[in-house]
Amino acid sequence: MKDYYNILGVDKKATKDDIKKAFRNLAHKYHPDKKTGDDSKFKEINEAYSILSDDSKRAQYDQFGTSGPNSGFNSGAGFNGFDFSQFTQGANGFEFDFGDIFGDMFGNGRARQAKRGRDISVDIELSFEDAVFGVERVILLNKISKCDTCAGTGAEKGSDLSTCTICNGKGSVREIKRSIFGQFESVSTCENCHGTGKVPRIKCHTCGGKGVYKKETEIKVKIPAGIENGEMIRLSGAGEAVTSGDSGDLYIKIHIKKHPIFRKDGQNLYMDLNINLTSALLGNEETIKTLDGDISVKIPEGVTHGEVLRVRNKGVPYSKGSRGDLLIKLHIVLPKKLSKEARKTIEGLKKEGL
Repeated sequence: MKDYYNILGVDKKATKDDIKKAFRNLAHKYHPDKKTGDDSKFKEINEAYSILSDDSKRAQYDQFGTSGPNSGFNSGAGFNGFDFSQFTQGANGFEFDFGDIFGDMFGNGRARQAKRGRDISVDIELSFEDAVFGVERVILLNKISKCDTCAGTGAEKGSDLSTCTICNGKGSVREIKRSIFGQFESVSTCENCHGTGKVPRIKCHTCGGKGVYKKETEIKVKIPAGIENGEMIRLSGAGEAVTSGDSGDLYIKIHIKKHPIFRKDGQNLYMDLNINLTSALLGNEETIKTLDGDISVKIPEGVTHGEVLRVRNKGVPYSKGSRGDLLIKLHIVLPKKLSKEARKTIEGLKKEGL
Protein backbone atom coordinates (compact mmCIF):
# COMPACT_ATOMS: atom_id res chain seq x y z
CA MET A 1 0.00 0.00 0.00
CA LYS A 2 1.41 3.37 -1.05
CA ASP A 3 1.54 6.15 1.53
CA TYR A 4 0.46 9.15 -0.52
CA TYR A 5 0.88 11.52 2.42
CA ASN A 6 4.47 10.41 2.83
CA ILE A 7 5.10 10.74 -0.92
CA LEU A 8 4.04 14.41 -0.81
CA GLY A 9 5.66 14.93 2.59
CA VAL A 10 2.49 16.15 4.29
CA ASP A 11 0.59 15.19 7.42
CA LYS A 12 -2.70 13.25 7.22
CA LYS A 13 -4.46 16.33 8.59
CA ALA A 14 -2.99 18.54 5.84
CA THR A 15 -5.33 21.02 4.18
CA LYS A 16 -5.90 21.25 0.45
CA ASP A 17 -3.63 24.29 0.29
CA ASP A 18 -0.85 22.36 2.08
CA ILE A 19 -1.22 19.48 -0.39
CA LYS A 20 -1.23 21.82 -3.38
CA LYS A 21 1.89 23.65 -2.15
CA ALA A 22 3.77 20.40 -1.55
CA PHE A 23 2.84 19.15 -5.01
CA ARG A 24 4.06 22.33 -6.70
CA ASN A 25 7.43 22.14 -5.02
CA LEU A 26 7.93 18.45 -5.79
CA ALA A 27 6.65 18.76 -9.38
CA HIS A 28 9.17 21.52 -10.01
CA LYS A 29 11.97 19.48 -8.48
CA TYR A 30 11.34 16.10 -10.11
CA HIS A 31 10.06 17.09 -13.55
CA PRO A 32 11.87 14.90 -16.15
CA ASP A 33 13.17 17.96 -18.03
CA LYS A 34 14.95 19.31 -14.95
CA LYS A 35 18.47 18.35 -13.95
CA THR A 36 17.07 16.98 -10.70
CA GLY A 37 14.26 15.26 -12.60
CA ASP A 38 13.07 11.74 -11.91
CA ASP A 39 10.38 10.31 -14.19
CA SER A 40 9.16 7.61 -11.79
CA LYS A 41 9.17 10.00 -8.84
CA PHE A 42 7.33 12.61 -10.90
CA LYS A 43 4.57 10.17 -11.81
CA GLU A 44 4.35 9.02 -8.20
CA ILE A 45 3.79 12.51 -6.80
CA ASN A 46 1.19 13.22 -9.51
CA GLU A 47 -0.60 10.01 -8.60
CA ALA A 48 -0.55 11.00 -4.94
CA TYR A 49 -1.84 14.48 -5.66
CA SER A 50 -4.64 13.22 -7.92
CA ILE A 51 -5.99 11.24 -4.95
CA LEU A 52 -5.40 13.62 -2.04
CA SER A 53 -6.68 16.72 -3.87
CA ASP A 54 -10.06 15.08 -4.50
CA ASP A 55 -12.29 14.95 -1.40
CA SER A 56 -14.12 11.74 -2.34
CA LYS A 57 -10.97 9.92 -3.48
CA ARG A 58 -9.10 11.05 -0.39
CA ALA A 59 -11.87 9.83 1.90
CA GLN A 60 -11.91 6.47 0.13
CA TYR A 61 -8.12 6.22 0.31
CA ASP A 62 -8.14 7.05 4.04
CA GLN A 63 -10.69 4.28 4.61
CA PHE A 64 -9.56 1.54 2.23
CA GLY A 65 -6.09 2.47 1.01
CA THR A 66 -4.91 1.67 -2.52
CA SER A 67 -6.39 -1.83 -2.38
CA GLY A 68 -9.87 -0.74 -1.24
CA PRO A 69 -13.06 -1.56 -3.15
CA ASN A 70 -13.29 0.20 -6.52
CA SER A 71 -10.27 2.27 -5.59
CA GLY A 72 -8.73 2.49 -9.02
CA PHE A 73 -5.62 3.98 -7.41
CA ASN A 74 -3.05 1.84 -9.20
CA SER A 75 0.06 3.36 -10.69
CA GLY A 76 -1.03 2.48 -14.21
CA ALA A 77 -4.10 4.65 -13.96
CA GLY A 78 -2.27 7.59 -15.52
CA PHE A 79 -3.63 11.11 -15.02
CA ASN A 80 -7.28 10.69 -15.96
CA GLY A 81 -9.49 12.90 -13.83
CA PHE A 82 -6.52 15.01 -12.71
CA ASP A 83 -7.08 18.70 -13.41
CA PHE A 84 -3.81 20.64 -13.64
CA SER A 85 -5.58 23.76 -14.89
CA GLN A 86 -5.88 25.19 -11.39
CA PHE A 87 -2.14 25.82 -11.36
CA THR A 88 -1.34 28.97 -13.33
CA GLN A 89 1.94 30.63 -12.42
CA GLY A 90 4.13 33.47 -13.65
CA ALA A 91 7.93 33.40 -13.89
CA ASN A 92 10.57 35.36 -15.77
CA GLY A 93 7.97 37.58 -17.36
CA PHE A 94 5.69 34.94 -18.83
CA GLU A 95 2.63 32.93 -17.80
CA PHE A 96 2.28 29.18 -17.99
CA ASP A 97 -0.65 26.85 -17.35
CA PHE A 98 -0.09 23.40 -15.87
CA GLY A 99 -3.30 22.28 -17.59
CA ASP A 100 -1.79 22.93 -21.01
CA ILE A 101 1.66 21.60 -20.11
CA PHE A 102 0.68 18.33 -18.46
CA GLY A 103 -2.28 17.84 -20.79
CA ASP A 104 0.04 17.85 -23.78
CA MET A 105 2.57 15.62 -22.04
CA PHE A 106 0.12 12.92 -20.98
CA GLY A 107 -2.44 13.09 -23.76
CA ASN A 108 -5.56 14.05 -21.83
CA GLY A 109 -5.35 17.84 -21.91
CA ARG A 110 -8.19 20.09 -22.91
CA ALA A 111 -6.90 20.33 -26.48
CA ARG A 112 -7.16 16.55 -26.84
CA GLN A 113 -10.76 16.26 -25.68
CA ALA A 114 -13.22 15.22 -28.38
CA LYS A 115 -15.71 17.92 -29.34
CA ARG A 116 -19.32 17.14 -28.59
CA GLY A 117 -22.50 19.16 -28.68
CA ARG A 118 -24.29 20.26 -25.53
CA ASP A 119 -26.94 17.99 -24.00
CA ILE A 120 -30.43 19.42 -23.62
CA SER A 121 -32.99 18.58 -20.93
CA VAL A 122 -36.72 19.31 -21.22
CA ASP A 123 -39.86 18.40 -19.24
CA ILE A 124 -43.12 17.09 -20.70
CA GLU A 125 -46.47 16.83 -18.90
CA LEU A 126 -48.77 14.00 -19.98
CA SER A 127 -52.36 13.18 -19.23
CA PHE A 128 -52.95 9.94 -17.35
CA GLU A 129 -54.50 8.38 -20.45
CA ASP A 130 -51.54 9.27 -22.69
CA ALA A 131 -49.14 7.80 -20.13
CA VAL A 132 -51.13 4.54 -20.05
CA PHE A 133 -51.61 4.05 -23.80
CA GLY A 134 -48.56 5.92 -25.12
CA VAL A 135 -48.55 8.90 -27.45
CA GLU A 136 -46.41 10.72 -29.98
CA ARG A 137 -45.56 14.31 -29.08
CA VAL A 138 -43.81 17.07 -31.02
CA ILE A 139 -41.28 19.21 -29.15
CA LEU A 140 -40.22 22.60 -30.48
CA LEU A 141 -36.65 23.50 -29.49
CA ASN A 142 -34.57 26.58 -30.23
CA LYS A 143 -31.13 24.99 -30.45
CA ILE A 144 -27.90 24.87 -32.44
CA SER A 145 -28.54 22.43 -35.27
CA LYS A 146 -26.84 21.22 -38.41
CA CYS A 147 -27.36 23.60 -41.32
CA ASP A 148 -29.96 22.27 -43.76
CA THR A 149 -28.66 24.40 -46.62
CA CYS A 150 -25.13 22.98 -46.70
CA ALA A 151 -25.84 19.70 -44.81
CA GLY A 152 -23.23 20.71 -42.23
CA THR A 153 -20.31 21.18 -44.66
CA GLY A 154 -20.27 24.97 -44.35
CA ALA A 155 -19.92 25.35 -48.13
CA GLU A 156 -22.36 27.16 -50.38
CA LYS A 157 -24.27 24.93 -52.78
CA GLY A 158 -22.14 24.25 -55.86
CA SER A 159 -18.96 25.14 -54.00
CA ASP A 160 -16.44 22.57 -52.81
CA LEU A 161 -14.02 22.36 -49.90
CA SER A 162 -10.33 23.18 -50.02
CA THR A 163 -7.46 22.17 -47.76
CA CYS A 164 -7.07 24.43 -44.73
CA THR A 165 -3.98 26.61 -45.17
CA ILE A 166 -3.50 27.07 -41.43
CA CYS A 167 -3.09 23.39 -40.49
CA ASN A 168 -2.35 22.04 -43.98
CA GLY A 169 -5.30 19.69 -43.74
CA LYS A 170 -4.26 18.05 -40.46
CA GLY A 171 -7.05 19.57 -38.40
CA SER A 172 -4.67 20.52 -35.60
CA VAL A 173 -1.86 23.01 -35.04
CA ARG A 174 1.29 22.77 -32.96
CA GLU A 175 2.49 25.53 -30.69
CA ILE A 176 5.71 25.94 -28.71
CA LYS A 177 5.11 27.14 -25.15
CA ARG A 178 7.65 28.33 -22.61
CA SER A 179 7.42 27.45 -18.94
CA ILE A 180 9.63 27.23 -15.89
CA PHE A 181 10.22 23.59 -16.90
CA GLY A 182 11.49 24.58 -20.33
CA GLN A 183 9.78 24.54 -23.73
CA PHE A 184 6.76 22.38 -24.46
CA GLU A 185 5.02 21.58 -27.69
CA SER A 186 1.24 21.65 -27.51
CA VAL A 187 -1.31 20.42 -30.05
CA SER A 188 -4.71 22.09 -30.37
CA THR A 189 -7.66 21.93 -32.74
CA CYS A 190 -7.34 24.26 -35.69
CA GLU A 191 -9.76 27.13 -35.19
CA ASN A 192 -9.89 27.91 -38.90
CA CYS A 193 -11.29 24.53 -40.01
CA HIS A 194 -12.58 23.36 -36.59
CA GLY A 195 -10.51 20.18 -36.83
CA THR A 196 -11.86 19.00 -40.19
CA GLY A 197 -8.79 19.95 -42.24
CA LYS A 198 -11.09 21.43 -44.90
CA VAL A 199 -12.59 24.88 -45.38
CA PRO A 200 -15.29 25.98 -47.84
CA ARG A 201 -14.16 27.96 -50.87
CA ILE A 202 -17.43 29.87 -50.66
CA LYS A 203 -19.10 29.99 -47.25
CA CYS A 204 -22.73 28.94 -46.90
CA HIS A 205 -24.98 32.02 -46.77
CA THR A 206 -27.18 30.45 -44.08
CA CYS A 207 -24.62 29.40 -41.46
CA GLY A 208 -21.68 31.57 -42.51
CA GLY A 209 -19.49 28.55 -43.18
CA LYS A 210 -19.82 27.05 -39.70
CA GLY A 211 -22.06 24.16 -40.74
CA VAL A 212 -24.33 24.80 -37.73
CA TYR A 213 -26.58 27.62 -36.56
CA LYS A 214 -29.30 28.28 -34.01
CA LYS A 215 -32.83 27.63 -35.21
CA GLU A 216 -36.21 26.28 -34.14
CA THR A 217 -36.34 22.52 -34.59
CA GLU A 218 -39.30 20.16 -34.32
CA ILE A 219 -38.52 16.81 -32.76
CA LYS A 220 -41.03 13.95 -32.66
CA VAL A 221 -40.96 11.87 -29.50
CA LYS A 222 -42.72 8.54 -29.17
CA ILE A 223 -43.84 8.07 -25.56
CA PRO A 224 -44.15 4.34 -24.82
CA ALA A 225 -47.27 2.91 -23.19
CA GLY A 226 -47.07 2.53 -19.42
CA ILE A 227 -44.31 5.09 -18.84
CA GLU A 228 -43.80 6.02 -15.20
CA ASN A 229 -43.95 9.46 -13.62
CA GLY A 230 -40.45 10.97 -13.42
CA GLU A 231 -39.03 8.56 -16.01
CA MET A 232 -36.44 9.95 -18.44
CA ILE A 233 -36.33 9.38 -22.20
CA ARG A 234 -33.01 9.86 -23.99
CA LEU A 235 -32.81 10.74 -27.69
CA SER A 236 -29.22 10.21 -28.78
CA GLY A 237 -27.90 12.93 -31.08
CA ALA A 238 -30.97 15.17 -30.66
CA GLY A 239 -29.11 17.74 -28.56
CA GLU A 240 -27.08 20.65 -29.87
CA ALA A 241 -24.79 20.17 -32.88
CA VAL A 242 -21.15 21.26 -33.22
CA THR A 243 -19.12 22.15 -36.29
CA SER A 244 -16.91 19.09 -36.06
CA GLY A 245 -18.00 16.30 -33.76
CA ASP A 246 -21.03 14.45 -32.45
CA SER A 247 -24.25 16.15 -31.44
CA GLY A 248 -25.31 16.05 -27.82
CA ASP A 249 -28.31 14.14 -26.50
CA LEU A 250 -31.84 15.22 -25.62
CA TYR A 251 -33.19 14.13 -22.23
CA ILE A 252 -36.97 14.28 -21.73
CA LYS A 253 -38.37 14.01 -18.20
CA ILE A 254 -41.98 12.81 -17.97
CA HIS A 255 -44.52 14.30 -15.57
CA ILE A 256 -47.93 12.58 -15.41
CA LYS A 257 -51.10 14.34 -14.27
CA LYS A 258 -53.12 12.62 -11.56
CA HIS A 259 -56.41 11.03 -12.58
CA PRO A 260 -59.55 11.67 -10.47
CA ILE A 261 -60.52 7.98 -10.54
CA PHE A 262 -57.62 5.72 -11.49
CA ARG A 263 -54.22 4.93 -10.02
CA LYS A 264 -51.46 3.01 -11.75
CA ASP A 265 -49.18 0.35 -10.32
CA GLY A 266 -47.07 -1.45 -12.89
CA GLN A 267 -49.38 -2.93 -15.54
CA ASN A 268 -52.50 -2.72 -13.37
CA LEU A 269 -54.97 0.10 -12.79
CA TYR A 270 -56.74 0.62 -9.47
CA MET A 271 -59.98 2.40 -8.55
CA ASP A 272 -62.46 2.66 -5.69
CA LEU A 273 -66.19 1.94 -6.05
CA ASN A 274 -68.86 2.85 -3.51
CA ILE A 275 -71.84 0.46 -3.29
CA ASN A 276 -74.88 0.52 -1.02
CA LEU A 277 -75.78 -2.09 1.59
CA THR A 278 -78.38 -3.86 -0.54
CA SER A 279 -75.91 -4.31 -3.43
CA ALA A 280 -73.44 -5.81 -0.98
CA LEU A 281 -76.04 -8.20 0.44
CA LEU A 282 -78.02 -9.14 -2.65
CA GLY A 283 -75.54 -8.44 -5.46
CA ASN A 284 -76.02 -6.03 -8.33
CA GLU A 285 -74.66 -4.78 -11.65
CA GLU A 286 -72.82 -1.47 -11.65
CA THR A 287 -71.87 0.63 -14.68
CA ILE A 288 -68.41 2.10 -14.27
CA LYS A 289 -66.21 4.32 -16.41
CA THR A 290 -62.87 2.96 -17.61
CA LEU A 291 -60.17 4.38 -19.89
CA ASP A 292 -61.76 2.30 -22.67
CA GLY A 293 -65.32 3.54 -22.02
CA ASP A 294 -68.22 2.41 -19.84
CA ILE A 295 -68.46 -1.25 -18.81
CA SER A 296 -70.88 -3.26 -16.64
CA VAL A 297 -69.45 -4.96 -13.54
CA LYS A 298 -71.33 -7.65 -11.63
CA ILE A 299 -71.24 -7.28 -7.84
CA PRO A 300 -71.62 -10.76 -6.33
CA GLU A 301 -73.87 -11.42 -3.32
CA GLY A 302 -72.40 -11.07 0.13
CA VAL A 303 -69.29 -9.04 -0.71
CA THR A 304 -67.40 -7.49 2.20
CA HIS A 305 -66.07 -3.98 2.70
CA GLY A 306 -62.62 -3.60 1.07
CA GLU A 307 -63.03 -6.62 -1.20
CA VAL A 308 -61.33 -6.28 -4.61
CA LEU A 309 -62.86 -7.26 -7.95
CA ARG A 310 -60.64 -7.93 -10.96
CA VAL A 311 -61.57 -7.00 -14.53
CA ARG A 312 -59.19 -8.68 -16.96
CA ASN A 313 -57.37 -6.81 -19.75
CA LYS A 314 -58.54 -3.32 -18.80
CA GLY A 315 -55.18 -2.20 -17.45
CA VAL A 316 -51.95 -0.91 -19.00
CA PRO A 317 -50.67 -2.30 -22.34
CA TYR A 318 -47.23 -3.85 -21.86
CA SER A 319 -46.56 -6.11 -24.86
CA LYS A 320 -48.09 -7.07 -28.19
CA GLY A 321 -51.80 -7.41 -27.47
CA SER A 322 -51.27 -7.91 -23.71
CA ARG A 323 -52.62 -5.68 -20.98
CA GLY A 324 -52.79 -5.59 -17.24
CA ASP A 325 -56.00 -5.70 -15.22
CA LEU A 326 -58.36 -3.22 -13.61
CA LEU A 327 -58.71 -3.80 -9.85
CA ILE A 328 -61.82 -2.38 -8.18
CA LYS A 329 -61.85 -1.92 -4.41
CA LEU A 330 -65.39 -1.99 -2.97
CA HIS A 331 -66.51 0.39 -0.25
CA ILE A 332 -69.91 -0.37 1.36
CA VAL A 333 -71.68 2.88 2.15
CA LEU A 334 -74.13 2.58 5.06
CA PRO A 335 -77.20 4.84 5.21
CA LYS A 336 -77.10 7.58 7.84
CA LYS A 337 -80.89 7.51 8.31
CA LEU A 338 -83.43 4.69 7.99
CA SER A 339 -87.08 4.87 7.08
CA LYS A 340 -89.63 3.22 9.40
CA GLU A 341 -90.05 0.32 6.98
CA ALA A 342 -86.27 -0.16 6.62
CA ARG A 343 -85.76 -0.04 10.37
CA LYS A 344 -88.56 -2.56 10.92
CA THR A 345 -87.02 -4.91 8.34
CA ILE A 346 -83.53 -4.66 9.90
CA GLU A 347 -84.92 -5.22 13.40
CA GLY A 348 -86.57 -8.36 12.07
CA LEU A 349 -83.20 -9.52 10.70
CA LYS A 350 -81.63 -8.77 14.05
CA LYS A 351 -84.12 -11.00 15.84
CA GLU A 352 -83.20 -13.80 13.48
CA GLY A 353 -79.54 -13.35 14.39
CA LEU A 354 -78.51 -11.87 11.04
